[in-house]
Amino acid sequence: MKLTLHTDYALRMLMTLAVLEGRVVSIEELARRHRVSENHLRKVAQTLVRMRLVASVRGRAGGLRLAVDPAGVRMGGVVRALEEDLALVECLGEGPSSCALAGTCRLTGALARALDAFFAELDRLTLAELAGRGPAMRARLGLEEAIAAP
Repeated sequence: MKLTLHTDYALRMLMTLAVLEGRVVSIEELARRHRVSENHLRKVAQTLVRMRLVASVRGRAGGLRLAVDPAGVRMGGVVRALEEDLALVECLGEGPSSCALAGTCRLTGALARALDAFFAELDRLTLAELAGRGPAMRARLGLEEAIAAP
């Protein structure tokens, strides 16, 4: 299973905003610090605002800030909401399967259990726990001077 780039960027954005503990940060700054496309981050931000995980602050000093308590955000729920297709193989999907082995193959059950285990692990993890290494994450992103600035 590979998460989409949209989900990857969303998780990075959420972790960064959680580490910043309420500070408003611009898309431009996030894109620069993460070395990713500004346009793509704008789309990710729109999704996270629609999900009410991130708040958009308008105006000259505007940008984004976390809109929720990070301790209440389970990462499994975030990934489920962001990913459109969680089927590891065709026979785990919603539609009809063209697989000749469908219904007789033991792999389907094993992959379903593996996906359940993947999400069980993410469900144990909160955004607060991910941001728990805040000082190291801020240093990696070059944010120490940004935190100290008024």
